[in-house]
Amino acid sequence: MEYSDVGTVAAWLTEQGLKGASEVELLTGFCISCREFGLPLDRGMALMDTLHPVHEGRAFRWDSQEDIETEFEYGPTGEGSARDNWQRSAFYYLWSGKESEVRRRIGFGDPTDFVMLDEMAKAGHTDFVAMVHRFAKAGTIGEMDCFFSHFTTRHPQGFCDHDLAILRKLVPVLALAIKCIALGRIARTIAEVYLGEDAAKQVLEGKITRGKSERISAALWFSDLLNYTKISDSAPPEEILPLLNAYSEVVISAIHEAGGDVLKLIGDGVLAIFKDEEQSEACRAALRAEGLLRKRLSTLNQERAADGRPTTDVYLGLHIGDVFYGNIGSQERLDFTVIGPAVNEVSRIASICRSVDLNVLMSSDFAAAIPEAQRSGLACIGRYALRGVKRPQQLYTLETARLGG
Repeated sequence: MEYSDVGTVAAWLTEQGLKGASEVELLTGFCISCREFGLPLDRGMALMDTLHPVHEGRAFRWDSQEDIETEFEYGPTGEGSARDNWQRSAFYYLWSGKESEVRRRIGFGDPTDFVMLDEMAKAGHTDFVAMVHRFAKAGTIGEMDCFFSHFTTRHPQGFCDHDLAILRKLVPVLALAIKCIALGRIARTIAEVYLGEDAAKQVLEGKITRGKSERISAALWFSDLLNYTKISDSAPPEEILPLLNAYSEVVISAIHEAGGDVLKLIGDGVLAIFKDEEQSEACRAALRAEGLLRKRLSTLNQERAADGRPTTDVYLGLHIGDVFYGNIGSQERLDFTVIGPAVNEVSRIASICRSVDLNVLMSSDFAAAIPEAQRSGLACIGRYALRGVKRPQQLYTLETARLGG
């Protein structure tokens, strides 16, 4: 590969990075282009930490001959076999020291002291080079503070000095292109985790002007934990956060699986919406989420009871109505959420569950919008005054609903 070819590959990386090509596409295209210009690459790997509530980072691989997994996410590397593998890797060697490059001529007697080098040597690879490109503080987000890569060849003479010089010029461009894509992915992930999938989509599409909103019709969900204050006063402090996480998981996973969007976590409470052009379908989805919740809640309570940990129940209010969906707040701090009388009413409906010993209540509007085939499972419990609402509401429940915990 000639120095004149470097500009061609760098231009391709720049163009593809600006277009939004995936990390796998960037690494694959980079390695194939280098091979076509005479750089004897046979395997490439790129790795970078990310900002994600579950995954610590993402890795991408390419191989000229073997069918390998091209993309994977990895969890925390602080314990167990993950820690052992990380500490035996060339990347850890670079990360924990001051060097930016390490090489092992594994086909010519160099030690195979890093993880996977034995396997690479057996597969016919003769030379291995790993690199780290560190970011300055202004370019760092969370633990995403550097870009790792390694490359190998099966060439009988390994990499020559010219090959390595070419890689040193081109890999920073690859790193920049992949970092550009990774930052977009992080923005989407953080927005979805903290705002909810639909609200995140709205914000990332540019709907961030204060006061900008749209009127929508939606099924509304407001749920809360039974006796949370009592539990938090009596349980050991170290139990409270795991309890909240465990019960939030069963609620939120049920909502998401049924097609809903979680808009707010308010202490132990959850506000969510179900949108559909047909009100009956929005209500059907909310009821499906309620059914999923009860199954998962039962399993969770059995597991926690067996471990001697506190258990509880979730009480739920369901309503349907028009709400304003958009940006509310100040110029310095905005929230993308729903407002309107229906939002206040659904929280009031949920609060009545405790006084009537039922774990789900729904408004007459919600009950009327339910598909007719599902109405046979409803029971009217009478008219109730909702705090702050002028007119009493006729409330309904499911015949199977009873509070427990």
